[in-house]
Amino acid sequence: MNSIGENCSELKNQYDHCFLTWFSEKFLKGDTNDEVCAPFFKVYQQCVKKAMKEHHIDLKEVEKDVLGSADEHAPPPKNT
Repeated sequence: MNSIGENCSELKNQYDHCFLTWFSEKFLKGDTNDEVCAPFFKVYQQCVKKAMKEHHIDLKEVEKDVLGSADEHAPPPKNT
């Protein structure tokens, strides 16, 4: 699956590759230290945040807890 930002897709692929390698070769064998992929994640995360800004997606809205709240069944806001 591609990333939200077209220029972030290659960064996502690099992080995904690192994560899958770490997961299968380290985590499943008991090594839970996931710092090896942190540099890939940080660069990818910065790219995604920039793309979200360009698409006018508010990070606060994405992080908002909706499940179990009155907003859970509310219709999405209309774009103006």
